[in-house]
Amino acid sequence: MSDNTTTSIDSTDTTDATLNTKNTETSKATDKADKADQTEKASAEKQTVETAETADTETAETADTETAEVKNSASDTSEAKQHVFEAEVAQLLHLVTHSLYSNADIFVRELVSNASDACDKLRFEATANDSLYEDDGELKVRIAIDDAAKTITFIDNGIGMNEADTIENLGTIAKSGTKAFLEQLSDAQKQSQKQDGQLIGQFGVGFYSGFIVADTITVETRKAGEPASTGVRWVSDGTGKFTTEAITKDSRGTAITLHLKPEFSEGEDNYLDRAKIKTLVNKYSDHISLPIQMRKEVWQEDVQEEEDESDAPAGGEMVLTDEWETINKASALWTRAAADISDEEYDEFYKNITYDMESPLAWTHNRVEGRVLYTQLLFIPKKAPHDLYTREHQRGLKLYVKRVFIMDDAEQLLPMYLRFVKGVIDSADLPLNVSREILQESRDVKAIRDGNARRILTLLASLANSEDTDKQAKFAQFYSEFGDVIKEGLGEDTSNQERIAKLLRYHTTTNEGFETGFADYKARMKDEQKAIYYLTAENLVAAKNSPQLELFKKKGIEVILMTSRVDEWAMNFLTEFDGTPLQNIAKGAVDLGELQDESEKAETQKAQESLKPVVDKLKTALGERAQDVRVSNRLVDSPALLVTPEGELSPQLIQMLKQMGQEVPDTHPILEINPNHPLIQKLESSDQLDGDFDKLAQVIFDQALLAEGGQLQDPAGYLKRVNELLLK
Repeated sequence: MSDNTTTSIDSTDTTDATLNTKNTETSKATDKADKADQTEKASAEKQTVETAETADTETAETADTETAEVKNSASDTSEAKQHVFEAEVAQLLHLVTHSLYSNADIFVRELVSNASDACDKLRFEATANDSLYEDDGELKVRIAIDDAAKTITFIDNGIGMNEADTIENLGTIAKSGTKAFLEQLSDAQKQSQKQDGQLIGQFGVGFYSGFIVADTITVETRKAGEPASTGVRWVSDGTGKFTTEAITKDSRGTAITLHLKPEFSEGEDNYLDRAKIKTLVNKYSDHISLPIQMRKEVWQEDVQEEEDESDAPAGGEMVLTDEWETINKASALWTRAAADISDEEYDEFYKNITYDMESPLAWTHNRVEGRVLYTQLLFIPKKAPHDLYTREHQRGLKLYVKRVFIMDDAEQLLPMYLRFVKGVIDSADLPLNVSREILQESRDVKAIRDGNARRILTLLASLANSEDTDKQAKFAQFYSEFGDVIKEGLGEDTSNQERIAKLLRYHTTTNEGFETGFADYKARMKDEQKAIYYLTAENLVAAKNSPQLELFKKKGIEVILMTSRVDEWAMNFLTEFDGTPLQNIAKGAVDLGELQDESEKAETQKAQESLKPVVDKLKTALGERAQDVRVSNRLVDSPALLVTPEGELSPQLIQMLKQMGQEVPDTHPILEINPNHPLIQKLESSDQLDGDFDKLAQVIFDQALLAEGGQLQDPAGYLKRVNELLLK
């Protein structure tokens, strides 16, 4: 799961441990740790211990208590050692309990998921060393409730931890895969954490969600394959410190005991209510392939006296038995037929594997048969993560091989431009010992990646082309969140370039909404129009006011306005759409062909001849700033504009590359002048400028640069020249 917490929990022997004895030991451990630095609270600590011991005594004497007839399998072997959390846990826990988890029920999902992950980790490790099972190969998760002690315990017989693991994985939230999301909620911690991909076996924010309902959490654990004497007990109240102590633990795995706060052990929010816990497991964790078990309850009627001849119905009550019953379906959701799965089940599964608080936007669930056999369950989120464009962004799908968990973020199963997709792949052909190196080289993995890309693009196309308004709204939401990422596929995935191009949407000079695709534009083209015209700019306002559009507006020719930073790069890879060439009107000369009549062409030719002396003087005045100067056929109102030569980088792309820290070669634009503009005509009358020709030439160039969203190298010099000319 996204927190990938190894909440490995005890086997059957551990589940038979007396929870009331464990509660007493926990209170004593906490008391020892607190005396080291909080002697002023000694009396309060003593009272806590006495209360816990009283509760334990009552538990042992209660016949129907869930743990009354089982024996203890863990014992103290050393003094407790106190530690301080490495992360700013107090503040982060405040965020977890008040911001991230507004619904207290979530802790059940978190801890069950972590327990399941721990079992998945053991199953994977045991493929190379089956002795780790320790003659207990039936993996399971159990939930035990102690009414008297007011505790709920989540138990598994998974991989477990040793003392070093608990200090590292429970001592800092920085191990969490969701730490980046916490950073979005708070500026408390800015240290970036790279994920090594093997998050299974590490506790994270999911584990700490237990503090929503508990004032103390106790963890008893022992790593699979290690001696019983290496068991460890971890205790914390979540206020910045924790204690560890060595214990003897016969069975592998981990038991997490939540000591419930008073408000969560009674009333509507009573998590000691077994029916409530069963309901939450069915809601959040029904898909988990492991059995999730609780002690079975049966109805027991009161024994009536033989002489009682009344017709009153016999009374009775629900009593616990020694039998453990499975309360979930215990089958991986993706292995079931799609027709048998409700939308609500898909929603909960998605939230469970991603820890997203919202439902997915759309999903696709298929069993693929061919050269490679696999099942895919892929989800498109509603919102883009804040780190989508960073190197630290954790991407990839959960990979299973024949329902055996392999890894959490198999990034090789998706192309980079689909890195926002979440889900599960279960392969029947990959080896169980598959590594990241094998994934990079495997032909089967390439086939799965290509199949996943086609499936997602098909799903998006079905939304984009649907007549259903709800699906159209979903596509619009998708495009607002992930449209820029999809554009990356034009350069990354040439085999699907046409599919991707059909999904792209833009503003145009006649349609301001993100509603126009290339196919829509092509359907509206003028009869004589031979190309799809587009313009890239820093933003929509700059695009609408660009001098490049003047001739197109005059002739009523629609132009696509591309305002994303990635557009300039992406369009280098897309030269045509459905047989129609794409032309950037800001690059090279514009030839409107039959859209421009012969008289206009003749007028432009005449202007070029008459303004040749001005053009030559401008070339001399501008020097290396301009690669060339020529008379424009596209200007109507502006005096001049800058054109990027064919094959060279545009100003927008140059600026983007510089911001990325890349070295960019010097480029020099072409200056086009409007022969009908008064400023150009003033240049033509150079004898009236009194030696100010060069100043006016530089001002005209700088204004053209500003109109394109460029930056002046010498703003002060520009202002000085403008002021001097204004005073003439």
